[in-house]
Amino acid sequence: MANIKLNEISTAPPKSAKKDKIKAELGKITQEISSLQNLLYASSQYALLVILQGMDASGKDGTIKNVFSEVNPQGVEVHSFKVPTELERSHDFLWRIHAEAPEKGIIKIFNRSQYEDILVTRVHKNIDDATAKKRMEAINHFEKLLTNNNTIVLKFYLHVSHEEQLKRLNERLDNPEKKWKYSGGDFKESVYWDEYRKAYEDAFNNCNDPEWTIVPADKNWYKEYIVASKVRDALKSLHLQYPEIKNI
Repeated sequence: MANIKLNEISTAPPKSAKKDKIKAELGKITQEISSLQNLLYASSQYALLVILQGMDASGKDGTIKNVFSEVNPQGVEVHSFKVPTELERSHDFLWRIHAEAPEKGIIKIFNRSQYEDILVTRVHKNIDDATAKKRMEAINHFEKLLTNNNTIVLKFYLHVSHEEQLKRLNERLDNPEKKWKYSGGDFKESVYWDEYRKAYEDAFNNCNDPEWTIVPADKNWYKEYIVASKVRDALKSLHLQYPEIKNI
């Protein structure tokens, strides 16, 4: 069991991190991801599931756009989990999640995920602690099933400060290019900041295999660099080769 305390982890990059240098390195890493994704697709032995969680305005959309900007669209899929539909609610909570698990050769990105069912539901008292515990056990079994089936699971929490979140939410009201992202519930959910942090910590500490990466997210350039580096390293660790021609 992990012991992650979000108030002990900075939301800002380390002082040693230089923006220009990091952004230049990010460009190189995204090129590497492109080449490695092509290998993943061609060999069709493994899948990669990238789970992005975070408070509203933590930068999930931008992370997807900028980390995977160079990847062949044929080999990457994104699914955003919204409020469950009536059909989805009539099944177990993992039914809709499992249906979106990636096939071999594919990078799948979950913009929010199975963890919403032990976060939002707990904060708004839709489930009790006993139910949450059972769901965390189910999530652990589900992720073990994926890893046993050659799916690499990377889990990222985009760790933004409350001050930065409120700044970004206000930008959605003022910036014409971001107004479409604004939801009337954004500021209402922000009121539950402490409750969400507590629910997240419980999720981290009970569902940490595969382990979570807590990503300082107040600066987008650093957040994207950390996520991209982890994705690149995971793909490189597979040591994939292009398949040989069969039946010449």
